[in-house]
Amino acid sequence: MNTALIFAGGAGHRMNTKTRPKQFLELHGKPILIHTIDVFDLHPEIDSIAVVCLEPWIPYAQKLMRRYQIEKVRWIVAGGDTGQQSIRNGLDALEAAGLPEDTLVLIHDGVRPLIDFDTISRNIACAGQYGNAITVTPAIETIIDVTSRDEVNNIMDRSVCRLARAPQTFRLGEILGAHKRAETEGKLTMIDSAMLMSYYGAKLHIVEGPAENIKITTPSDFYVFRAIFEARENSQIWGIP
Repeated sequence: MNTALIFAGGAGHRMNTKTRPKQFLELHGKPILIHTIDVFDLHPEIDSIAVVCLEPWIPYAQKLMRRYQIEKVRWIVAGGDTGQQSIRNGLDALEAAGLPEDTLVLIHDGVRPLIDFDTISRNIACAGQYGNAITVTPAIETIIDVTSRDEVNNIMDRSVCRLARAPQTFRLGEILGAHKRAETEGKLTMIDSAMLMSYYGAKLHIVEGPAENIKITTPSDFYVFRAIFEARENSQIWGIP
């Protein structure tokens, strides 16, 4: 069984929107969150979807699922105070529903709407073989390590550097076990699931994803999303593969 866990719990402060969280901003009349979920909902290898949402916005999210005829969303649960806690809440819902421990859980940002079928399929294949899959893209600019005094400490060899993106895929029992252990030990500030699993000794395996699989965090990200989305639409209209 393969389940997508879509994290849509952020308030979007860097987006500077005062009306609604960034995941509910619309492009061509459809919220970013629905653009994202659509890809997983239509993917033949995804069996179910859990959405982690800001608690006051859960009724609105439920209405969106009905309006856009999303069929695979089985759970919409409240987020926590941090991204780590929000993902834990989603995993708890999957466990409570009785999903097997070997269920592959694809953890994905609700504001990464440019995810594609191929990346999802390769995550499932990689995690099916190795137990996990971390979507990455090559680092195309110089990465530096700095000191507390804002001095350059080390210049990284970017040929061996990658940017971690999403989805990040794990077996339910293993990722939930890591979350429970972290909570017991007070490790509550992990950046993402890859960092959490690496901290507890997991050997992580990568899947190269498309560079356009960006996270929409700032207004400029939204404009990039719109440009790529419209370019894709235009290519379909003109029959360009």
